[in-house]
Amino acid sequence: MENLSSSVKSVLIIDDETDFCLLMKNYFVRKNFKVYIYHTLEEGMKNMEKINPDIIFLDNNLPDGLGWEKTEFIRQNFPNTRINLISAYQYDHSISEKLTSVRIWEKPISLNDLNKYLN
Repeated sequence: MENLSSSVKSVLIIDDETDFCLLMKNYFVRKNFKVYIYHTLEEGMKNMEKINPDIIFLDNNLPDGLGWEKTEFIRQNFPNTRINLISAYQYDHSISEKLTSVRIWEKPISLNDLNKYLN
């Protein structure tokens, strides 16, 4: 069995809101995660293979596309990655029924909820 406590886990954040990214980065760095941030879908997806993240936070409304449309690709190519979709807008809850292995967050994300998620 793999010893997860000895390896540094990584978080990939793909979101165009720089303040949100900085807050998330500060939170995860304090939790001893390696954090990667990209502000466009193209950049994030292009770098995903070399990062091979343990956790991804993917915004839906990005300047170059809809992040949520990449969910199936991520699930198939990175099956061990915990996928988190982010929206600043009220989302259609029927989406979450189709994406059972995906967590959907509405902004703002509370640190208390993040703590529960990591435990």
